[in-house]
Amino acid sequence: MRVPVPSIDDYIAAQPAEVQAILQKIRRTIRQAAPAASETISYRIPAFVLNGVLVYFAAFKHHIGLFPPIRGGTPALMKLTAKYAGPKGNLRFPYDQPIPYALIARITKLRVRQNTNSGRRTT
Repeated sequence: MRVPVPSIDDYIAAQPAEVQAILQKIRRTIRQAAPAASETISYRIPAFVLNGVLVYFAAFKHHIGLFPPIRGGTPALMKLTAKYAGPKGNLRFPYDQPIPYALIARITKLRVRQNTNSGRRTT
């Protein structure tokens, strides 16, 4: 049985040192792209919420995952994300390649627009 992680700080602290720096930068990137969003742990991984979940991110053995799948973006954005698409459309950023922080910010801003325009309530 897995022990629940109470906060994003705890989640990041439980990762290897080299991964912690990447996760902290992803967290800052998302925070800058969605300053009104709140942080939470959902499904045992970090998430940012604003009128629903904006994005989740998580550390895996060989990559960082970004969820949910990206839909409704411009053709240019969809082309940029295609090389990172996992089997279910979630994005995978391998540790052996530069992490595309600007792309993460762009995706987060898209999700803010989508959640703001959907009329969903904050959860």
